[in-house]
Amino acid sequence: MAYSHPDFELALSSVAGDDMSLRLELRESFLESLANQIDLLRRSRCDGNWRLAAERIKGLGASFHAARLVALAEEALDGAPGDPAILRKLSQFTQDFSVES
Repeated sequence: MAYSHPDFELALSSVAGDDMSLRLELRESFLESLANQIDLLRRSRCDGNWRLAAERIKGLGASFHAARLVALAEEALDGAPGDPAILRKLSQFTQDFSVES
């Protein structure tokens, strides 16, 4: 199931206006940063590293007004480090988001 990201698109519009190249660059930057943080989360071997990566994902989601991503990050913070279910959900979010782009 693909997710709609109207708040994210509104945030991009408010920053980039009608500059489609800037919007694309911001979207790519968001996805690259998200992929890096999910990788760090996946490789976390202790509570501190898991928490740090989840907080960064939450901050990224909040910065770009991606409410679903913030909710997933909060789920990771509430869960146990290495939880494969949240890792799958974050990977699915990224895949769904990329498909919409």
